[in-house]
Amino acid sequence: MAPIGQLASPENHPATSQNPNMSDHIPKSSTLFEQQYYPPGFFKKVVAELIATYMLVFVTAGSAALAASDEHRVSKLGAWIAGGLIITVMIYAVGHISGAHMNPAVTLAFAAVRHFPWEQVPIYAVAQLAGSISASFTLSVLLHPIKQLGTTSPSGSEIQALISEIIMTFSMEFIASAVATDTKAVGELAGIAVGSAVCITSIFAGWISMNPERTIGPAITNAYYKGIWVYIVGPVIGALLGSWSYSFIRVSDNPIQAVSPPSFAFQASLNQERRQWTTYLQGPSGFSLKFLYTDQ
Repeated sequence: MAPIGQLASPENHPATSQNPNMSDHIPKSSTLFEQQYYPPGFFKKVVAELIATYMLVFVTAGSAALAASDEHRVSKLGAWIAGGLIITVMIYAVGHISGAHMNPAVTLAFAAVRHFPWEQVPIYAVAQLAGSISASFTLSVLLHPIKQLGTTSPSGSEIQALISEIIMTFSMEFIASAVATDTKAVGELAGIAVGSAVCITSIFAGWISMNPERTIGPAITNAYYKGIWVYIVGPVIGALLGSWSYSFIRVSDNPIQAVSPPSFAFQASLNQERRQWTTYLQGPSGFSLKFLYTDQ
């Protein structure tokens, strides 16, 4: 008997010693895991998510910084509209590639309702964080000497800010879940729907985040962390509640209604009736009335 340390070597394994190439055909669990959760195009999705988050933070934090420093250049209303428009633009730009989450709370919420793999959540979150920090440092160079580069902090109490973040993020994620995950909703309007939701909530609630990366990047660049937990916990809770709520109320798919419009369903039913009557009227003697029933 060979020593235990030699049992794993190809020379002492009878199957692999007879056919050295046989091991190449044995699927490895790690390879199967990578193919299932990290397909070849996954790296492109991560890069797309990084770029989309970069553009989101660059526009939202940049417009907020300009509005705070000089409202004659960018008004508050203009900054809020810009935030919604950049979301709309990026959804149409990379939504078909990465999903255009641009928000770890959204990624987590989609995973919670099984619309996104849990194994990809950390990598998406890292890409989003990298995009946020990169955009914030870019703004610090371009907008110098402006110091407060779009940082978010509670204007009132932290509890008030937390409730506001939960409600506004809930609204955004509820709409995103409807247009992005439900086949009955009009998916082509996802960008307009989500972007409009962000515009409306921003105009109503003012300087809100609804996105941890919208806060974390500028906070790191400015070393300003007052109430930062509000803008991490609030969006996560709101996004989870939004996705769960829509998953609860959404109507389950009906294959017949989903695939066939009413006119086609009626025609299919009529043709089936014709075939049944043809079979019934054709007697054992060979006499047939099939000529009376012809499918169009």
